[in-house]
Amino acid sequence: MSAPSSARIAVLFPVWAGLLALLAYLAPPLFTPFSGAIVPLLVIIMFGMGLTLRPADFARAAGRWPLVLLGVALQFGLMPAVAWAIAQSMALDPPLALGLILVGSVAGGTASNVICFLAGGDVALSITLTSVSTLVSVVATPVLTWAYAGAEIAVPVASMLVSIGEIVILPVAGGMAVNLALGPRWPDRDGWCALASAVAIGVVIAIIVALNAEAIATLGALVLVAVVVHNAIGLGAGYAITRAVTGDAVAARTVAIEVGMQNSGLAVALAQQYFTATAALPGAIFSVWHNVSGAVLAALFARRARSSEARVAAH
Repeated sequence: MSAPSSARIAVLFPVWAGLLALLAYLAPPLFTPFSGAIVPLLVIIMFGMGLTLRPADFARAAGRWPLVLLGVALQFGLMPAVAWAIAQSMALDPPLALGLILVGSVAGGTASNVICFLAGGDVALSITLTSVSTLVSVVATPVLTWAYAGAEIAVPVASMLVSIGEIVILPVAGGMAVNLALGPRWPDRDGWCALASAVAIGVVIAIIVALNAEAIATLGALVLVAVVVHNAIGLGAGYAITRAVTGDAVAARTVAIEVGMQNSGLAVALAQQYFTATAALPGAIFSVWHNVSGAVLAALFARRARSSEARVAAH
């Protein structure tokens, strides 16, 4: 049986993830017994990402380091600051504010690579940005969470550093090791890894929604507004700033998607592990929303790219 299309998975993911989330909201007992599976599922996602990476993907950072530095600066400079500003302006309760800040402080999400492909972006750059920001997040995520939320809620920086290392770095490294060992064998593994990651993310979203069903009923609309604004600013500013600095539309698309699409699954896992189920709510909603907005944005970018190519061909 051939590998499933990564592009098709990206297009369909928001649909069936949303249906799973709706089912979890309507029937929480179906998913709440699996709360302990969140971290293992996230490890599977990170391992799958590693299985599609090679040392050469990291080496690309050396060749395009100014653009990589810009992307990482926007990732960890813009997103947590915007999350804090939104939380303050909307007067979110401390657990929700912490959850939003945590979403803003994590690295770019693994789904950004597939969305980048659909949008006609630079996939190699997207993978490099995801990889580098994931490595930087080992230090940046707990430090930024402490800097923006530590005054109100104690953040276990040292424990979070260890946790991110275990959840992100080790699985990714393990996946890369297996990837190197496999070599050209199993050539369609990227598609299967994309499918496994999509399924795992969808189940994580459903579990978190089930655990927060009561909170969503009363706070869901407020958090959704915060998440939509946060995501929109990340996508818009990522594109505008990169386009202004580089003049490169393809690079701007790539950085915008990387900055706007957070590793919200990790934010959910950390919030669930160290704080409260309510603190995980922004990450859970972000997990659904950024895939929807990313898929829509990819379609718009792809249509614009096709129009540009048609104009060039006509002349």
